[in-house]
Amino acid sequence: MEEISLQIIITAVLFIVALLFSLLLINQHKKRKFKNKISQLDYEKNLIEGRPISSELNKIEKFLQNEKLGVMYKDWCTRLEKLKKEEIPQLTDLILETEYSLAKLDYKSAVHKLAQLELEVYRTKTYAETLLGEIMEITTSEEKNRDIIIKLKERYRELYRKFDQEKSEYKGVAVYVKMQFENITARFEKFEELMEKNEYTEVTQVIKSIDEMLKHMEVVVEEVPLIVMTATNVLEKKIVDVQKVYDDMIAQGYPLDYLNVEYNISEAKKKIDDIMDRLKVLNLEDSLFELNALMEYFDSLFTDFEKEKHNRQTYEEAKKQFEAKLSSVNNLVSEIFDQINELKKVYELSEADIKVLQEKKQDLDQVNDDYKVLLDHTKNNTFAYSKLINEIKGLTERIKKIESEISATIKAIGNMKEDEARARQQLDEIKHILKEGKGKIREYSLPVIPKTYHIELSEASAAVKEVMKELNKMPITISILNTRVDTARDLALKFFATNKETIKVAMFAEMAIVYSNRYRGVDNDLEKNIAYAEVLFFRGEYQKSLDLTINALNRFHPKIYEKLLALHEKEIKQT
Repeated sequence: MEEISLQIIITAVLFIVALLFSLLLINQHKKRKFKNKISQLDYEKNLIEGRPISSELNKIEKFLQNEKLGVMYKDWCTRLEKLKKEEIPQLTDLILETEYSLAKLDYKSAVHKLAQLELEVYRTKTYAETLLGEIMEITTSEEKNRDIIIKLKERYRELYRKFDQEKSEYKGVAVYVKMQFENITARFEKFEELMEKNEYTEVTQVIKSIDEMLKHMEVVVEEVPLIVMTATNVLEKKIVDVQKVYDDMIAQGYPLDYLNVEYNISEAKKKIDDIMDRLKVLNLEDSLFELNALMEYFDSLFTDFEKEKHNRQTYEEAKKQFEAKLSSVNNLVSEIFDQINELKKVYELSEADIKVLQEKKQDLDQVNDDYKVLLDHTKNNTFAYSKLINEIKGLTERIKKIESEISATIKAIGNMKEDEARARQQLDEIKHILKEGKGKIREYSLPVIPKTYHIELSEASAAVKEVMKELNKMPITISILNTRVDTARDLALKFFATNKETIKVAMFAEMAIVYSNRYRGVDNDLEKNIAYAEVLFFRGEYQKSLDLTINALNRFHPKIYEKLLALHEKEIKQT
């Protein structure tokens, strides 16, 4: 137990020693870091203190020839005195205080003082650099200003050389440009005068003014010839060309009022005069932009003129097509309404059809009126052809719609006429069928005409009378007429077919009886059947007579029906 306790104690002691050693190392590292920072700031303070402010200020003494510089010199001396006796000592005190706090291991106070020291070093450094800069602005101004003025004179000579070579392109503005060059020359002379008097504070303003004037002259030399050429040559010619084309088109009847050409030309001339007036004071602001805008406007006018010429051709073609269509529909409607009473009398037109025709006539009258208004606008040159094209297209669509709707009604009337003509033609055909049917009966001379003949003939004749009755009505009801015609045709065809079949059966029966006579006396039953078949034949029961004769002959001649049929067909062909 004692050994374990001793081991624990030794371990604890070693841990504490290690902990203390670690803390010692940390403190030494932190202290070293603070010392390095303080050393750096002390070095910065020494740099501030070593600034050549005094030596530069001493140079000012030989320039003290004007009151303004004297006032500035006194101010600089005061500020330098403050830097030496207040600002630098204050930094030294802060450095010592920070080192003292660090030596006492008062890190909290050391951190605070170090931050304050950094701030003061930065402020003092700025204070010193500003002071030195102001002083050196004077002490170095002669050499610096000479270098600047040499470069400015080079720019001046180059600009003047370019101006002098192109002077003819400036026209009336050249004299004002030259005057501005003279003003710049005067500023160079002012610079020399100030330099001789050591008035360096004024020199800077003169140099700045020369630089600004040269920048402006660079723009002048670059843009004035282009502005003058555009305003006095290109645009003037373009305006003349536009005016000529405009006058020619107006003389040809083009409606160009909507373009406001004359007003815009007048305003363009005013704008050009204004630009040229501003050139006299070398005010070039927006001049090129405004001239380019005018150029684009006049170029667009030529495009508008060409478009108007094309639109006129398009309009004339559309107008020609419309007039042809309008004339056609006017004639059509006129013919319809000239015959409307007769059509009402002849055909049973519906109220809807008549109403449609009346409405379409009103629509057509409105189209005619609108077209007259359009022609008036065209003669008065009120609207552009682009608008007239839209108007004529709208009228064309309206007339097409009217024509389409009228055509539907006309088609219905036309169908009525066709139905009437077809009914009359079919009536003649029906009568011919009835005549053919009656002729066939008379031609064969049957011993007895069947009752069906008289019944069907009577029905067909009655149907024909009904057709004739409908055709003689005023107005004609086409639907009823068509029904009557269909009925009469069906009854006539039925009558004709029945007669044809009756004649066929009668002829076949007669042929069978004649053929059976060769078998008389051969068989009593056959003879009786043949005798009865003859009775049936003369009574008009031809089908029964035929059936009885065929059945009787089948005993002696099984294929008698086919043979008789062949003979019948042969006889028909011969006839």
